[in-house]
Amino acid sequence: MNTHNSANTATLLIHCKDQKGIVVSVTEFIHKNNGNILYLDQHVDHQEAEFFMRVQWDLDGFAIPVEKIGDYFTTLIGDRYNMKFEIHLAKKVPRIAIFVSHLPHCIYDILSRVRSGEWKVEIPVIVSNHEKLRHVAEEFGIPFHVFSITETNKREQEEAIIKLLQEQEVDTVILARYMQIISDWFISQYPNQIINIHHSFLPAFPGARPYHSAYERGVKLIGATSHYVTPELDAGPIIAQGVTEVTHKDTVENMKRKGLDLEKIVLSKAIWSHIQHKTLVYNNKTIVFE
Repeated sequence: MNTHNSANTATLLIHCKDQKGIVVSVTEFIHKNNGNILYLDQHVDHQEAEFFMRVQWDLDGFAIPVEKIGDYFTTLIGDRYNMKFEIHLAKKVPRIAIFVSHLPHCIYDILSRVRSGEWKVEIPVIVSNHEKLRHVAEEFGIPFHVFSITETNKREQEEAIIKLLQEQEVDTVILARYMQIISDWFISQYPNQIINIHHSFLPAFPGARPYHSAYERGVKLIGATSHYVTPELDAGPIIAQGVTEVTHKDTVENMKRKGLDLEKIVLSKAIWSHIQHKTLVYNNKTIVFE
């Protein structure tokens, strides 16, 4: 089932302690209310004895009004199994803010996917701490806001950014190589809704010149990691990763080119999983459904 083309569906993400009867109860809830299941996937973490599930169904003809589904589900099933769950409606289009600094490779990739119709999302605003990429926003007709951040004005500027995001009804923030550490307070405003991308040399080759360090060490693989942002720097739940091979023939510039290409692919993979509601965060890990 191609979920991207499902115009009137609901997606339910569940996790709770593993126990008998969960799948039957959930599927019966949908079936008895005239719902047609389009997708169902489940996973049990046996070490944690935790159950995870994603189910998507067609809402055409569904007996429960969409605004009441959560209440009915809580009363009939959620409370019984002590579930934590989310319900996402396909008709609610994700609204994404992109944060950038100097490098354009990720933002161009994202905007191209949106313009081509590959992704059904809205991007009402682009935020930066520099003017350098304003021309990209202008090319795509998206408002571009610069918030110059220093040690003395960080909280004030972050409050202004949050106000802007709230005004624009943004629900997801993408750090498309935004070279600024965001505060714990900012992260708390968008828990598991801020996605970052970086090279995968950490922690072995930190600092401003990781590719030079990796080149000098003679690495044979370079990678990229995309994850949800948490207060612990670059240590949030991982959504997607990728690697590519390098050899002794690759220069530092070749490695950078391969790395940047990998970054935009891995970031886009993570965003796709997120906007399709295929990710479920548990502790500091993600379940990413197929």
